[in-house]
Amino acid sequence: MFSALLNIVIPVFGVIGLGALYGRLRPGGALGYVNLANIELFTPALVFSALVKYPLALGDNLPLIGAGALVILLPGLLLSMLRLDGVERAALILPAMFRNIGNLGIPLMVLAFGEQQLGAIIILFVLSNLLHFSVGIFILSANTSRWLWLRSPVLWAALAGLLVANLQIPLPEYLVTTVSMLGQISVPLMLFALGIRLMEGELDHLGLALRCNLLYLLAGGLSLLLAIWLLPLKAEWIPLLMLSVSLPPAVLNYMLCEQYRCQPEKVASIVLGGNLLSLLVIPLSVWLALHLPS
Repeated sequence: MFSALLNIVIPVFGVIGLGALYGRLRPGGALGYVNLANIELFTPALVFSALVKYPLALGDNLPLIGAGALVILLPGLLLSMLRLDGVERAALILPAMFRNIGNLGIPLMVLAFGEQQLGAIIILFVLSNLLHFSVGIFILSANTSRWLWLRSPVLWAALAGLLVANLQIPLPEYLVTTVSMLGQISVPLMLFALGIRLMEGELDHLGLALRCNLLYLLAGGLSLLLAIWLLPLKAEWIPLLMLSVSLPPAVLNYMLCEQYRCQPEKVASIVLGGNLLSLLVIPLSVWLALHLPS
């Protein structure tokens, strides 16, 4: 089992490490338009092709959607009641809510639980993306940018995939293959980009970062227990949710906080600290998830 765990974790962190090394050797925006293409093309292609390949009956997955929303929103609500000296509320709660389910979670969950779970994984990813670009933007700015989430290509790719799958719209095989190939680029490029992004920040607030991330894990664990207690979840969903709450904060939190001038230097440290802590947390979480009773 330890060998299986290494086979899951090491490839993920190996690609991240190569990205970090490349970012160190080639500083100054090494990804450029490639990273933008991943956000606007490759990741939406992954979402669309996954939803078409693994059709989802939304009615059957409502408990998963409810649980996913609960483990995202409740940690933010819990931590909004706390006050940390020198940390704005938005800078504290945004990384608590939105975890790195895109760059790290998708490949990790697929490696751990297999492609047959990709449909459920994509639901959690799309839900997180939707809430990030709606609730997250609303928290950072309640003015003109609250509808920015509607511009997300991932959202529209998800809607298109759901329509094609549920209405059983036939697509040419060459089109399906093309979109699938584009989607396959996304996951390794996500990990590589994460490594490069981690080299762009500085861990200036180590104590704050560790304290915040331990609070995030505690709040996420409590939220997960509440979701399991309240909702009729399938057994195969619980490991996915467990892994999702143990993920580090998304790098996107730093990018958004920088855009809205919400203590980006502290958020960068929190994100970096969470990724460092995940070297210990994620192997333990994967091990626990794989040993849950079925």
